[in-house]
Amino acid sequence: MKPTPPDWPRISSSLYYDNASAAIDWLCRAFGFEVRLKVEADDGSITHSELVLGGGVIMVSEPKPDRFPYMRTPGQAAGNTQNLMVYVDDVEAHCRRAEAAGAKIKEPPKTSDYGEEYWTDRGYGCEDIGGHHWWFTQRLRNPPSKA
Repeated sequence: MKPTPPDWPRISSSLYYDNASAAIDWLCRAFGFEVRLKVEADDGSITHSELVLGGGVIMVSEPKPDRFPYMRTPGQAAGNTQNLMVYVDDVEAHCRRAEAAGAKIKEPPKTSDYGEEYWTDRGYGCEDIGGHHWWFTQRLRNPPSKA
């Protein structure tokens, strides 16, 4: 594979919110994202943004139904449009931060052990202010190395 553009992961996701500016502020406060780029239209709406967390990037904007009818918020799509999973260093602290900011905790932190030849994670599931579903996970045990 050819190298990715500088500062970009191999895969990224786009999320659409009715008020992307408020969502960006909330995602930074609740989940710890940082704004790398925010492009505003003349009317103040967000046409493109890049938020980073660790090595990951998400793009957040308002939907553009006239140009891209498939870009919808969960409310416009009559339900969640995707699930995102993010590894964090301290899942308990992250869950408390997200809940304090108003995230709806759908599944409280729990440990999932996939067996000795796999791994163990601890994670929780939540819904953000726009209806998107997220999983935040902390790796507790890696699989054994295959030497």
